[in-house]
Amino acid sequence: MSARASLAVRIVVADDESIIRMDLREMLTALGYSVVGEAGDGHTAVNVAREVRPDLVIMDVKMPDLDGIAAAQILTEERIAPVLLLTAFSQQELIARAKEAGVVGYLVKPFREAELIPAIEVAVARFAEFRALEREAHDLRDQIETRKVVERAKGVLMETNGLKEAEAFRKIQKLSMDTRKSMREIAEAILLAHRVQS
Repeated sequence: MSARASLAVRIVVADDESIIRMDLREMLTALGYSVVGEAGDGHTAVNVAREVRPDLVIMDVKMPDLDGIAAAQILTEERIAPVLLLTAFSQQELIARAKEAGVVGYLVKPFREAELIPAIEVAVARFAEFRALEREAHDLRDQIETRKVVERAKGVLMETNGLKEAEAFRKIQKLSMDTRKSMREIAEAILLAHRVQS
């Protein structure tokens, strides 16, 4: 992996043991990653991540206050950053909780440097894919909503101005171009004016 590719990855490290944090920071820095924040407990990890908006949070499971899995759930729900969990424990119950929390990776300590790179790269890539799918779903919902509003506005124009469907559509389109507003904004204005008049 090139140092240039990994330099873009900004990481927050959270572990209640400062020696482990220091070792991890040194390891990540040596690999070309950028450690942009550290935390010794779950609450601090969440707050640091909210503030610096890293590309990844590497977090221990067992931490005071708020454990790593609960903190991971908050970071996932708020769409802040993907979480790669570190743990000395590989119990099924922890793994199940981690999956439910939306954790994108799981490393059992002690781990080797060679295991860290793929875990980081996969976690960051999966999160990027997830965000892209989310944006796509949002755009599709937006398009569907726009289409519904334009259809209703066309119906109003056909009814009130005696226009054919294609003419009503062209009228909305022309108003959109003339006013430099989206067709959805024009359609909403037509519907609002119709409600006010009726």
